[in-house]
Parts: sequence; structure tokens; C-alpha cells
Amino acid sequence: MSDILHDYPSGRGEAPVPPPSRSALDTEAVKLAYRRWANVYDVAFGGVSRFGRLRAVEAVNGLPGSDVLEVGVGTGLALPHYNASKVITGIDLSSDMLAKARERVQRQGLRTVKDLLEMDAEDTQFADNSFDIAVAMFVASVVPHPRKLLRELKRVVRPGGYILFVNHFLASGGVRSMVEHGMARASRSLGWHPDFAMESLLPPADLARAYIQPVPPLGLFTLVTLENLPEEPAQPQGVGVSAKAPSPSGVLVG
Repeated sequence: MSDILHDYPSGRGEAPVPPPSRSALDTEAVKLAYRRWANVYDVAFGGVSRFGRLRAVEAVNGLPGSDVLEVGVGTGLALPHYNASKVITGIDLSSDMLAKARERVQRQGLRTVKDLLEMDAEDTQFADNSFDIAVAMFVASVVPHPRKLLRELKRVVRPGGYILFVNHFLASGGVRSMVEHGMARASRSLGWHPDFAMESLLPPADLARAYIQPVPPLGLFTLVTLENLPEEPAQPQGVGVSAKAPSPSGVLVG
């Protein structure tokens, strides 16, 4: 995939760009927040998140493979939009949100949905290489440890599969950035971090090769697609490594 320039620091230097200081959201804080939101989530957030959600599903539908893990399935707003060729397993930390998703599946007769499970996205119970695709919708800024989430998705997605994130990421500057930093004090009540930087999720090597697309119309959300490359064997001491490697599109990165 070719890279798209984005208004975030690249973090390609000697050390990764550190994430902004954030107050940790523990599991119980997230569960409590989404228990409050469950009954009104579709009305309160369904509209504003619709473009990002549909763009993510559209991307998943265009990728090879059938077994899809949707992380943060919530009330199941995305479930009706997957192609019939996809088999969806959805997970969420909130039992209240999952109850709404199960009602939706039954009400709409969604045959593409295989399972809806209460599960911690940072520590799932799936075997290695269980899925062709994992898509995390509006989850990266909710979990306590975003890099742990990424590692877990790399584990459960087969090599050569794809990991997608659609999320709100911190603006690089300007008025929006100031507003996001100001809202950060309400993170525990909101159940997500308004001041969440992309570097908090993606280490420099992954950031360099990720396919990054702002989601119209306002670019409030961003779609990130990452091919799950096989783990490279450790290099013996004293053995050099080539300076650059081609990206999936053949464009040199790094």
C-alpha cells in the first residue's frame, strides 16, 4: 500500500514520538461509561460516527478473506453493512452494549454474524491466526494500553491479513487541538480520550507503512489500514540489516 502524508509527526527518528500524557481509563471506568451510554448510544453517536463506520466496513468488504473480528462492536451499528461473504465475530467489553447488538442481529436477521462475545480487546481468548481481518472501530482511544491492543490484534490476525482502525486522533495543532486537550479532563466520564495521538497506538515502523485516510466530510475520524506482516526472525549479533525495505506497494519506506 502506498503511504498518504498526514498531519502527524512521523516518529521515524532515533526514538518514537512520545504519546501525550493521558489519565488511564481502567476496565471498570470503561464499563461504567458505556453502561450509561448503551440506551442512547445510537442516537447520541450513531450519526457523528456513521461516516467512519461505513468507510471502515467498505474497506473490510474490499479486502480478501472471510473471517472478520470487529473489536468494539458496541450496539452493532456496523453489522448490517458487511458483505454476505464475510463472517463476523464481534467483541466488546460492555455487556450492556452487546445486549443491544444481539437484539439488532435478531431483529434484522443478520446471517453474517457468527458470535458476539464479551471480551477484553487487549487480552482476547482467541487462538493465534484466527482471523483474516480485524477492524477496531472507535476503540483505540478507549483501551488502557493501545500498543497492547495492537500486539493482540497482530497475534489473532494471520500473517498477510489486515488490521484496521477507525478512530478520532489528536489534531496536530490549532483550535481543534486545544479543544481536545481541554476535553481530556472528562475522559473518564466520556469513556474515551479526546487527546489521543496516533503515536500512542502505532510504533514508528508501523506508522511509516500504514495506509492513512481522513474520513470525510470533516476529517474528524481517520481510517488506518495495516497489513499484518509476518514476524521477522531475530538477526544474529554482528549481522547487518538492509537499510530500507519495500512497502506492499513497492515504495521504499523507512
